Order: sequence, then C-alpha cells, then structure tokens
Amino acid sequence: MLETGVPALDTVLVWGGALTLLVGVGTAAWRLVRAALRLGQRVDQFMDDWYGEEARPGVPGRPGVMERMGGIEDRLGRVEHELYPNSGGSLRDAVDLANERLARLCPDHPGPDGCPPLPDPTGE
Repeated sequence: MLETGVPALDTVLVWGGALTLLVGVGTAAWRLVRAALRLGQRVDQFMDDWYGEEARPGVPGRPGVMERMGGIEDRLGRVEHELYPNSGGSLRDAVDLANERLARLCPDHPGPDGCPPLPDPTGE
C-alpha cells in the first residue's frame, strides 16, 4: 500500500476511501430496494385488476379480468346471432328481406345489380 509519509493524512485517506465505498454500496442497495418496492406495487395493482376488488365504503367494487371476459363473450354471442339467418329476427334476415323486395321492384332493368341507377340527390 502506498503511503504519503504523513500518518494523519494516510488515516484520513483510508477512512475517506472506506466511507466512499460504504456510501456507494448503500446507494446501490437503496436503488435495488426502491426498484423492488415499485415492482411489488405494480404486481399488487396487476393482481387487483386481475382478480377484481370487493366494494368498500365509498368505493364501488370492480370485476376481475375473467368476469369481464365472460361479459364480452356474452355480448359477442348476441352480435353473432345477428350475423346469420335465423327465424327472421336477425339483422341478416332484415337485409335479405330488403334485397328480395328490391329485386321484386326492379326485375326488368339491366344493370350491374339489376336495378336502374339511383337519381342524383343534388339534382344535377
């Protein structure tokens, strides 16, 4: 080890180096602990969102992800019901009926869709 020849200065330099090392290690440890705490908070928030939260005074409850997915599947089933012909109550049945009636109204006019062109709404 190098020495300056002045024992008091040597002692100050050794303790200064030790203090610097301890502060550096302490800072690194603090950053790791802080990062772990933040990660823990995010995991806690994720778990609350995933499983939902019960209602508490002044705060309404929130359903979890799986409960929400079930609601989405129910709504998609209702939409899917409208896309296929059924007993006459679906949107698809209404469109088919409108096409049928339109075909009956203009059977003799040749055109790309079997009907004459619609009049221009601007009158030109």
